[in-house]
Amino acid sequence: MLAPVLGVMVHLEGNSVAILCLTLLIGTPVLSLIGSIGAALTLGLRSAGVLLSLLIIPLYIPVLIFGTGTVMAASESAPVGGQLALMGAFLVLALTLAPFASAAALRISLSNS
Repeated sequence: MLAPVLGVMVHLEGNSVAILCLTLLIGTPVLSLIGSIGAALTLGLRSAGVLLSLLIIPLYIPVLIFGTGTVMAASESAPVGGQLALMGAFLVLALTLAPFASAAALRISLSNS
């Protein structure tokens, strides 16, 4: 909710602020769904924090790169349709696969304990 205010504070134009909000709207659920997979994988482990970061950070990087690239392209008045399409593809992929991956990881975790 503070993204538009912070965008104005760093002198983003109106179109760039709208693209920033759109990429946050698309990227936030993707990051949450990826995080749910990691949390399900490390459930019940003693040193889960370090392992969780090692598992999840490589999966976060493409979403963060394309989100940042989209806002940078919008601020330079370049076309952003392709980057937004990739972000949307990340969202569709995460929405369809993350529940199954999390459920499988939870089943494995519960059967081992």
